[in-house]
Amino acid sequence: VQLQASGGGLAQAGGSLGLSCAASGRISRIDVMGWHRQAPGKARELVATVSSGGSIYVADSVKGRFTISRDDAKNTVSLQMYSLKPEDTAVYYCNADILYKNSNDEWVALNAWGQGTEVTVSS
Repeated sequence: VQLQASGGGLAQAGGSLGLSCAASGRISRIDVMGWHRQAPGKARELVATVSSGGSIYVADSVKGRFTISRDDAKNTVSLQMYSLKPEDTAVYYCNADILYKNSNDEWVALNAWGQGTEVTVSS
């Protein structure tokens, strides 16, 4: 099982970017999916999450500017970022609670992380 993130890049302040993350493997169920970010010299922080039931959490720092969504048919989670600010500059990581079958055909619960994708916002 792995999470593969894509998107991000460079944007000007006030601009928009989108991130996407796809889970692959012998997945049975994905519970909470979300995005975290880590700015240079700072701790990793939670940005937004969406549960399998559709409950959404968005951090105050991005509320009203970032939108999280998921597509359970494709096992993907997306983050649309609008009105970007220089302080949004960070490496963004997707995260998911996944139930899957391993090579021994055993059920395994995994808190999986994507590889990180950079977002840089210039002023």
